[in-house]
Amino acid sequence: MGLRFLLLAGLCLAAGQAHAGLFDDEEARRQVQQVQERVSRLAETGRQQAELIGQQAETIRQLTETGQQQTRSMLDLQAQIEAQNAELRNLRGKNEELVHGLQDAEKRQKDFYIDLDTRIRHFESIEAASAAAPPPDKAADAAVAADDPATENRAYEAAYGFFKAGDHQKAASAFQEFLKKFPESVYAPKASYELGGAYFAIKDYRSALASYQLLAGKYSFSLKAQDAMLGVADCQQELNDTAAARKTLKQIIAKYPGSETADKAKERLAALK
Repeated sequence: MGLRFLLLAGLCLAAGQAHAGLFDDEEARRQVQQVQERVSRLAETGRQQAELIGQQAETIRQLTETGQQQTRSMLDLQAQIEAQNAELRNLRGKNEELVHGLQDAEKRQKDFYIDLDTRIRHFESIEAASAAAPPPDKAADAAVAADDPATENRAYEAAYGFFKAGDHQKAASAFQEFLKKFPESVYAPKASYELGGAYFAIKDYRSALASYQLLAGKYSFSLKAQDAMLGVADCQQELNDTAAARKTLKQIIAKYPGSETADKAKERLAALK
């Protein structure tokens, strides 16, 4: 009995220890599983935070790039504004020059018409005096002839008659004589222009060039001055001085913008290229 009791007690003790061991293993597995779950959750959280950081970095990069583009755009816009301001200042300067030139031209034109009116009145007074006075002798007539507007008019008409008839050699001589006798005549600009045309017709391009240049310089107030500059370019081209002709045509375009003469100059300049 005693031995059987001892064996039974031993078996109970062994079973208790086995049950306790089994209980310890299950608790250990449960704790390991909990740790693994926590590690997984932490890993997932870390991954999500890494993705968020990456997104934030990309957003920062895009914002930085956008800021740089905006800075470049602002610099470009500022450069364009400065260029436009410079162009505006340049245009204002040219406008002031044009206004000043127009005022000078108007003054010269006014002086021209005043002079023309004075000469007409002088001519009318001479005609009235001639009608009231007895006919003068030939000597007195010769002394007055040089200052007589009627003589001046007849001299111009005679020279122009040669030109219209196509006798350009005689026309050139007659216009030369007219300008020598009446350098201050109201017909002087037209006479200089026709003289250049007469020389050009007989292929004396150097003399024609001198006549046109005289007109464009001395009588720049005349409407014929624009045509004279075209004549200068034509003579330069005939003399094979293409560079000078191109320069003259550009001067015409700049000096008389929007005019018919400037349009002609543009056409001839295009033909030279």
